[in-house]
This record gives sequence, C-alpha cells and structure tokens, in this order.
Amino acid sequence: MVTSQQALKKYGDPNKQLNMVVWDVPGYLEIGVIPKKIYCNRDMIAPLTQAFTNLISTNYVLELKTYDGCFNIRKKRGLTSMSLHSWGIAIDLNAFENGLNQTPKLSPGFVKCFTDAGFEWGGNWQRKDGMHFQLAKI
Repeated sequence: MVTSQQALKKYGDPNKQLNMVVWDVPGYLEIGVIPKKIYCNRDMIAPLTQAFTNLISTNYVLELKTYDGCFNIRKKRGLTSMSLHSWGIAIDLNAFENGLNQTPKLSPGFVKCFTDAGFEWGGNWQRKDGMHFQLAKI
C-alpha cells in the first residue's frame, strides 16, 4: 500500500502541485459520468485510461453513477496522515453508496477493472473505504 510518506518523498509538498496536470480525457472514454477533464497527478493518466477502458469494454461503466474527485489536499478522514488525494493519486467513485466504514456496494467486476489497471481498492481495507481507489505503486 502506498503511504503518504512515500508520496511526500516522491512528489514533494502537495501544496506546490508539482506533478499535477489537467488531463483532457479522450473522447472515446467520455461515457456516462466519466468526466471530460480530470485534475490529477500525471502518473494517474495511464492507469485511469486503462481502468476506464476496462469499465467500458466490460460494460461495468453502467455501474458508475458518480465521479467524486481526485485531487484534494487534506488529511485522511479521522486520521493525522495526509490523504493520497493530496497528491492526486487517488480517485473516489460512487461515494453516495460506498461511505467510509460501510459495506461497499461496488461489484467485484467493477473493482477488477481498476485493480487490473494498477489500483488498490479501499473496499479491501480493514477500515473499509469502498469509494476509494489509489495507485498501488508509485
């Protein structure tokens, strides 16, 4: 699991936003609620492209109801360490039904679209965060 210490070491102070870009999502991926532009870490572009492609090709994109963000400089909810959203290397989806410490409602096939693309899923953690996907490696 990528830690905030590892992200700080690789990307530096999140307030400087050194590795952040506005990703103009290719038109062929703009299906349903997949946004046209995402402000994210440049290291997210290839894995997100693959994850969105996986969702579309398997039709799990129909389960994607809300895109709830990527970049947000903040601490992890209820903790003192920084969220990986602070470096734009995490994304939240379908937050309305996948809250912190709740039983996640994303299907295994939907989750696989992201884990196969290099993401770790918060729904597998002891402190469940079913809306959350983050890069598995940086």
